[in-house]
Amino acid sequence: MSTDKEVKQNVEHELAWDPVIDAGGVTVGVKDGVVTLTGVVHRYGEKLQAERAAKRVKGVYGLANDIEVRIGPDARSDAEIAHDAVHALQIQLPVSSKNIKTIVENAHVRLEGQVQWNYQRQRAETAVRSLHGVKGVQNEITLLPGVAPKEIRGAIQAAFHRNAQLEANRITIEVSGADVVLTGTVKTWAEREEAERAAWMAPGVNTVRNSIVLGS
Repeated sequence: MSTDKEVKQNVEHELAWDPVIDAGGVTVGVKDGVVTLTGVVHRYGEKLQAERAAKRVKGVYGLANDIEVRIGPDARSDAEIAHDAVHALQIQLPVSSKNIKTIVENAHVRLEGQVQWNYQRQRAETAVRSLHGVKGVQNEITLLPGVAPKEIRGAIQAAFHRNAQLEANRITIEVSGADVVLTGTVKTWAEREEAERAAWMAPGVNTVRNSIVLGS
């Protein structure tokens, strides 16, 4: 089992290894396997990338991302950000973008509306989070219902058994309507995230609550 000191060093090395991140602006703290990231970056996408890098490290059991996004003197108006966000959505989702509303307040983007598939929901967020001037993204896009809970559970279970990264028998799937709850125990944060990603891929899923814990 890794000590907090070892986890801290490994997270710092992972941040420095990632070319997207200015590691000099990020400070790492660790207590009982829970990592806290603080500091300043200049793009929201960089903040998210730092979080993803930390989660990749063995021995990380929780994470608080308190990194501040500070745009600097070339900050943009909400109207400019909204215009770019709408344009980016139209490029990435030429059909379903008409069902998505973009609201920008104090450089924070909120996405609302309904789409058919989760990949569309994810792509919408990806399209706007790296736009210049964006400090945060709140994705409130929901998915259109239409698949029976039994079918959703069966599809997720089959996906888990196909996935070489997952020990399917250690994960329990509960479905209520279009809402999925995952429980159980996995060995790494990456496995926990892979289970959630696989669950979101099932048709008809509206929400996924990942209550899987890390353990041996």
